[in-house]
Amino acid sequence: MNVAKTIVERRSVRKFKAEPVPFELLNSLLQQASSLWQSDELTHWRCIYYDSEASRLRLAESMFAKVTDSQFGKLIPSSITGFLTKSILNTPVQLVFIAEAAATQRQRDEHYAAVCSVMQNLQLLGWENGLGMLWYTDPMLSNPSFFNEIGLKDGEKFAGVLNIGYVVKSPRARKRTPAEQYWTQYPTDTKPHAEGQYVSSKDILEALNIAVWAPNDGLREPWRFIYVTDHEAVAKLQPSHANTSPSFLVVLAKKEADPHKQEEDYAAVCCLIQNFQLLASDKGWYVHRTIPEWIYEHQLPIPLEIDPHERIVAVLEVGAVAQRSCSTCTSSTVNMIRL
Repeated sequence: MNVAKTIVERRSVRKFKAEPVPFELLNSLLQQASSLWQSDELTHWRCIYYDSEASRLRLAESMFAKVTDSQFGKLIPSSITGFLTKSILNTPVQLVFIAEAAATQRQRDEHYAAVCSVMQNLQLLGWENGLGMLWYTDPMLSNPSFFNEIGLKDGEKFAGVLNIGYVVKSPRARKRTPAEQYWTQYPTDTKPHAEGQYVSSKDILEALNIAVWAPNDGLREPWRFIYVTDHEAVAKLQPSHANTSPSFLVVLAKKEADPHKQEEDYAAVCCLIQNFQLLASDKGWYVHRTIPEWIYEHQLPIPLEIDPHERIVAVLEVGAVAQRSCSTCTSSTVNMIRL
């Protein structure tokens, strides 16, 4: 995959060809998408594949139940609900993604980040195969009928529906704000970094300016970046498994007042991080994504200026050369049910 080109050229697609999408193709792409996600911890997610007309009709009815079953819904003309149902039936495949339950908030965030990252990988791989996708979430989907349809269990989190089909026409590009406008560098000391290990701010920003082409409703840009290169600060951020990372990239998300927008923004930042990791791998950099415990203890190891309406999504160790084998990493468990 031409990573940079695909990230920038991929578009969210709402109109698809009537041509069916082979199950075998999507299953293969999903396996590849999962293999591109790596973590120190086994992360669990699952997805449900809807491609038959009967299953898509059932899914559509469950999705709109919150509206159609309400008092207001009885006033909606059948032509409108029929149009909504037809839009689902005209989409060859719906793939529903769910993050499995976990015991702690950190683990729940890890699972959600994993499923969002895999969804982004799948969109990129699909684009290279002529497939367009639309990541769909809506408050309307928060209803018992839809949750029953997808078999959502206690503690699990619905991540979204990917509408999938072959692209009719690629939508026009919309501008992204340069990453420099969301960038802060933690004060850097004068001690030289080990030769060949440090990734310059210029190179990091170059990658981020591609990574910001991440999906988000209305093209909201909820992210912010703090690049930490100060030796003493890096030492305090250093996790227990290593002691040689020359720098850290702290990635934050805004916390919107609307819980639904807040979840969408968190997912978008996870996709941006996944874009960045793919770009870094392509450049031969070492990048290791972590969600440190101190995020949840609200005790920052260094005085980062973080607004109360922001949260840290991940802390990335960054180096210009590989420092640790990824053989210890585990990839996501792929569990897809076809209905």
